[in-house]
Amino acid sequence: MRSWLGAFRPPHAAGPAPVVDEVTDRGVARRDVEALVGMPIGDLDLYEHALRHRSLFRGLATDGTESNERLEFLGDAVLGTVVAEVLYTRFPDRAEGLLTRTRATLVNGKALAGYAHAIGLGPLILMSENMDGSDGRSNQTILADAFEAIVGALYLDLGFGAARRFVCGVLDRCVSLEEAAADKSNHKSRLLEYVQALGLEQPSYEVVSEEGPSHDRQFTVAAVVEGERLGEGTDRSKKAAEQKAAQEALLTLRERAAAG
Repeated sequence: MRSWLGAFRPPHAAGPAPVVDEVTDRGVARRDVEALVGMPIGDLDLYEHALRHRSLFRGLATDGTESNERLEFLGDAVLGTVVAEVLYTRFPDRAEGLLTRTRATLVNGKALAGYAHAIGLGPLILMSENMDGSDGRSNQTILADAFEAIVGALYLDLGFGAARRFVCGVLDRCVSLEEAAADKSNHKSRLLEYVQALGLEQPSYEVVSEEGPSHDRQFTVAAVVEGERLGEGTDRSKKAAEQKAAQEALLTLRERAAAG
């Protein structure tokens, strides 16, 4: 199964590049930031702030606001709102629980670091020489935090609409929302899809045993593929026991495939 995080080329601002590029005292160029976010920006200093990792200020007397951490805090909230809106609109038939789990998948640290890497954010982050020499530009936490900070900067500079366009552009290019939002808790459906892909017969389910009094029955069910019991599950309902059996059967088939 392919990953929902795919390849991505960073967007570029429309129109010819200016002859003279504006650059901050720390070397952040307007042209680079606009290429990163895919649109013209206003306050370049705000984006420089979003790119400052706290390692720059290690050993200095500061009030804790010089790094990108406050913008990261803001960007986290904006990002969560945008992703929630996208999922709510794209999947009108999905329950709240699945939407919540999908949003968590799309905005966790690993995913954000993947987005940051895909759009080329790492080389623009401002950090200490020691951090840079310690592979800081590929550090998952640093990348994820800088991505959120850029979202926060866009929100303050150009408004929610611009932040939303940026986030949606990254999602459209980096993510298969359908794959990310797949209901992975439905093990019976996943097992059926897997065996069909292998050209095998549709799985069946057999009740192996029923135990306990009528008010507290325990059902043990086997998942059968091509006449072979590949998994068993026990629960108080047959449906739940079937799901557990399907999960175990799917694991068995995948382990066999991995073993060759």
